[in-house]
Amino acid sequence: MLHAARCQAERFGYQEIEVPVVEPEALVERGVGGDTDVVRKEIYRIQPMVEGGGTPLVLRPEATAGIVRAYFEGNLNQGPQPVRLWTAGSMFRHDRPQAGRYRQFQQFDVEAIGDPGAAFDAEVVELTWGWYRDLGVEGLTLELNSIGDARCRPAYLERLRDYFVAYRDRLGADDQRRLETNPLRLLDSKEPALVELREGAPRITDFLCDECVAHWDEVRSLLDAAGIGYRLNPYLVRGLDYYTRTVWEYQHESLGGAQNSLGGGGRYDGLAEALGYPPTPAVGFAGGLDRIVLVLDAQRGGPRGRPAADLLLLPDGEGLEVAAATVARHARTATSVAADYSRRSLRAKMRAASRSGARWVAIMNPDEAGRRVVQLRELDSGEQREVTWADLPAALAPGTHPGDLA
Repeated sequence: MLHAARCQAERFGYQEIEVPVVEPEALVERGVGGDTDVVRKEIYRIQPMVEGGGTPLVLRPEATAGIVRAYFEGNLNQGPQPVRLWTAGSMFRHDRPQAGRYRQFQQFDVEAIGDPGAAFDAEVVELTWGWYRDLGVEGLTLELNSIGDARCRPAYLERLRDYFVAYRDRLGADDQRRLETNPLRLLDSKEPALVELREGAPRITDFLCDECVAHWDEVRSLLDAAGIGYRLNPYLVRGLDYYTRTVWEYQHESLGGAQNSLGGGGRYDGLAEALGYPPTPAVGFAGGLDRIVLVLDAQRGGPRGRPAADLLLLPDGEGLEVAAATVARHARTATSVAADYSRRSLRAKMRAASRSGARWVAIMNPDEAGRRVVQLRELDSGEQREVTWADLPAALAPGTHPGDLA
């Protein structure tokens, strides 16, 4: 999964960056936004145990603020723009663990910093769409919206607040607070009452200024030209305060409910300034690896996990340990190999192999060991041929099937 992320990012000219898992609390709070659930409920805070206190730190809940900090502290803003960056690693949020939502989770993150052009919004979408495609994710839906910018959004927020004020008594405590502090987040609420009420709410795309309209039109035109399908969702606002203009989300129905998002992103032209740096346009994406595992498991009909090895060597009989180790040594020059040295029956070993996700098994009884051959079987097709130990690496080469050896 990470290999696919690296390959896809490098195809588009993105360079890898590593940023700390621990960041200053103030950086994350300014970057993510003080009224978000992430800051209010989910951040893991670390108080340094030094005399006189110290700078309060947090485990990063997302990577974008840290990457923007690194962009300026590493003087990347002084070179050619935009700077295309990607990273992957652990993020942390305190939440009730459930399928698709963990306190420590893995993300692939892509950022293009330093240019306001709509082409970079479309580029990040195309890059990440290709990543999901390369992983074999089926049934993916791309949802798209524009949430305006600092020029046109304030007027929309006033209209939105006026709309929801009339229904204040139908809102929960958290949503009543959002009504006063950030009514845009009401559109993202999963509360049944809000889902029903928002149907009649004004839509932000009706309030965009001319510049945001032009940007919005260009993004969609570029995605159309790339052949990437999408669904316009006027209620999509994303969960963090730093987004402006284009926002998007990848969804998959197999995840169900509120956890159906595989990842998403958007433009965040105001984040650098909010962090205390010069105003700098940027666009980015973050996608969860843990949820992709759930989707791929569902496509396969249940969890299989990553195979421990591409080839499982199954000695069938006693006293074959030396022969099996020798065969494995030959085969490892071509692929990953694990030998089943247990004293289980061959039938039991085959059942375990079928569940392992391995591509091949090599079966060998004492007679075959004496002749220095194995029975090589491809598990998916069932094709099987006798192969000498010396020829085994060639038989395991990419694109080779046992039938090719006849």
